[in-house]
Amino acid sequence: MVELLRPDGIVANLKASSKKQVLQELAKRAADLTGQHERAIFDVLLERERLGTTGVGRGIAIPHGKLPTLPKVCALFARLERPVDFDSIDEQPVDLICLLLAPESAGADHLKALALVSRMLRNPLFCEKLRGADTADAIYALLTHTEASNAA
Repeated sequence: MVELLRPDGIVANLKASSKKQVLQELAKRAADLTGQHERAIFDVLLERERLGTTGVGRGIAIPHGKLPTLPKVCALFARLERPVDFDSIDEQPVDLICLLLAPESAGADHLKALALVSRMLRNPLFCEKLRGADTADAIYALLTHTEASNAA
């Protein structure tokens, strides 16, 4: 996760009241981090959601998409101030979101990143720690430290 996520790619208390607003906010922040166009990011995320929700259940969503001019796979993590309806497969509102963006050519790397994120967020205890973390720094430490301890 360390190579995908930067400390400034964490939002500890994202304010949003709908799925669309969440995706707009994440697109704006991802544009700042990646230098990509906010609208291009938003459109890619909306297009992916039209194929099927990225709300994977238990309050978690992993919106993702590919951009032709993105140099490498990157992630942005947000904990919402209040859960929002995300059309999740279990119909539960979402409060933990990991956005993944990849270059068009990133085939296997994109899938590896998705697998890593879903593996981490499948752990209910870990998700509780993320929900209890007070700051972006604390969330970043959890996300990057957990991967290191899982790899050991």
